[in-house]
Amino acid sequence: MDILLYNTLTKKKEKFKPINDGCIGIYSCGPTVYNYAHIGNMRTYIFEDTLRRIVEYLGYRVNYVMNITDVGHLVSDGDDGDDKMEMSAQKEGKSALEIADFYSKAFFRDFSDLNCVMPDIICKATRHIDDMIKLVERIEKNGFTYKISDGIYFDSSKFENYGQLVGKKHMDGLKAGARVEFNSEKKNLSDFALWKFSPKDKKRQMEWISPWGKGFPGWHIECSAMSMKYLGETFDIHCGGIDHVAVHHTNEIAQSEAATGRKFVNYWLHAEFLIGCENEKMAKSAGNFITVNTFRKKNIDPLCYRYFCYSAQYKKQLEFSWEALEAAGKTLANLRAAILKIKKENSLDESGAPNKKTPYYEKFLTAIGDNLNIPRALSVLWEVLRDNSIPPREKISFIADADKIFGLDLFKEYSQVILKDEIMEKIRDRENARKAKDFKKSDEIRKELLKKGIVLEDTSSGTQWKNS
Repeated sequence: MDILLYNTLTKKKEKFKPINDGCIGIYSCGPTVYNYAHIGNMRTYIFEDTLRRIVEYLGYRVNYVMNITDVGHLVSDGDDGDDKMEMSAQKEGKSALEIADFYSKAFFRDFSDLNCVMPDIICKATRHIDDMIKLVERIEKNGFTYKISDGIYFDSSKFENYGQLVGKKHMDGLKAGARVEFNSEKKNLSDFALWKFSPKDKKRQMEWISPWGKGFPGWHIECSAMSMKYLGETFDIHCGGIDHVAVHHTNEIAQSEAATGRKFVNYWLHAEFLIGCENEKMAKSAGNFITVNTFRKKNIDPLCYRYFCYSAQYKKQLEFSWEALEAAGKTLANLRAAILKIKKENSLDESGAPNKKTPYYEKFLTAIGDNLNIPRALSVLWEVLRDNSIPPREKISFIADADKIFGLDLFKEYSQVILKDEIMEKIRDRENARKAKDFKKSDEIRKELLKKGIVLEDTSSGTQWKNS
């Protein structure tokens, strides 16, 4: 069966042709583990998990590689500012390795709770410093680097196709300061650091000896070095969020192809933003982010969020609200209840082989093969569920097979607690009262919610709740 994928590199949907018939190489830009991943990040990982599930469902073996950025990710895309890992370690009074370990575990707990299949290879940046140094040496040997006071930089003007991922028109339109604060020592606005020198006025927790002196890798070189180590100098699919296109992935292509002289990646897939209040993207820097742990504290099944993400194709922006999540949770609960009712009334299990020669299967396969159109595939599942002409056993086998892609645990029973609209409104009223320093009203609302079995906890990240 053909799979059509929208390739950011060519700006169109293309028929997917793997390099090797037997196995597909997929690389995902993993988390920078200085803080919790927010649900906007997790939307991207759900999309990548769905991609992996689909290609495996269609008979391909997959080598799925994800990195962990535990060093080198600077605050600014312009290679300025502190390393996020070092900043977090200083703020929390821990070592950078302790920070990385804590937030890596937190990430993979969220990853697992969203029913994402663990990557085949998880590679940490700090364990691949030698690979990065060797790659920078190759780039240097080919004449694409220069040295300034704070590091070794890539000369983007020497790479003929720089900016091909984002589009030449966009690159030509960049003004100094529009994307980054311009470093006067850099030859070109779009040049970027391959290796940063350790500052002379302070001690870093993470630094290594290199041919250019003591320092640490640039963020972009990490993904190039690790992806090529495990997938080869040219591989099938590179995934990430849409925010990686203009800088991170553009720089990955330039440095990788400058080193090897070969095409780096055949298909680039990017998930659109999750937006929240006032149509702003969810971001840690803006302080407007929600985590999967927020759901757990509210007794919301994280798979309700996975179902919510399926309300829009990955290439479309998705607006988050608690009301929309509640609606998704109710729909998922109704779906599970209907499935379990059929299963129990007919004493069936989900082990039967599905009939893949039906019109419904054709519609389902067409949907998943059309650039991962999961909303359409879900609508087919609902059609099957509601069609009384389909025998119960055939329905159950179809649903079990389809859930290999959806990953929604459709045959498990859950007792979900989703906040009702009126309780949400009370919490918002209390927050407004607190902002207005009307603490009497704030306490009254707290007591009112407590009578309804809702306990409020005021934390540094906002008001949390749990059942009493």
